[in-house]
Amino acid sequence: MSRRATKYYDPNASLSDDQIRELVRIGTSAPTSFHMQNWRFIAVRTPEAKARLSPIAWNQPPIKDAAVTFIVCGQLADSSVIPERLAPVVEAGIMPETMVPEWEIPARDLYRNYPQRQRDEAVRTAAIGATAIIYAARSLGLGSTPMIGFDADAVAREFALAENEVPVLLLSIGTERPGNWAQKPRRPVADVLDFV
Repeated sequence: MSRRATKYYDPNASLSDDQIRELVRIGTSAPTSFHMQNWRFIAVRTPEAKARLSPIAWNQPPIKDAAVTFIVCGQLADSSVIPERLAPVVEAGIMPETMVPEWEIPARDLYRNYPQRQRDEAVRTAAIGATAIIYAARSLGLGSTPMIGFDADAVAREFALAENEVPVLLLSIGTERPGNWAQKPRRPVADVLDFV
C-alpha cells in the first residue's frame, strides 16, 4: 500500500544488470493468456539510450533521472507459439504433452482472425507484467513511474520493435529522492465494488 507514482529520482543512483534482470524475472511471473508470455522489456539505462528515448517521450524527467526506464512491449497474440512456450511446462511434469493442443486450438480460434483481440491481448499482457514489476520494485524500496506520454510510432522505430510488438507503456524505476508526494487517496471501495 506504500506504492506511489514517483516523479523525482536520484539521478546518481543506478541498478545493476542483475537487479534489472530480477525485476523482469518477477514481472514475467505474472499470468498470460494460454501461457503465451507475449511480452518484451527493453531496459533503457545508458545515457545514450536515455537521450534517444527522452525527446520521443515528451522529455519527461524520469526518463533521464531514473536508473532504468523499461519500454514495455506487448506482442500480438499468436497461438503458434503455444507449443514452444508450453514445452518447459510439459518437461517439468506439470502438464501432459497431450494437453498442449487443448490449449493451442482454442487460442487459435480466439485470436487468429481477430486483429483487435490480438492487440487487446498484447496490451493486457504487457500491463499485467508491468504491474508486477511496479510492486516488485516497491518491495525492494524503489520508486516507479508508469507513463503513456510518448510517441508510440517513434519509439517503435527508434528501438527497432518488431511488426508484432506494441509499445504499451514506459516504466521508470529507481531510487526516490525527497519531494515525492504520498500516495494519492483512491475512490472508496464501495464505489467500485459490487457483490452479486
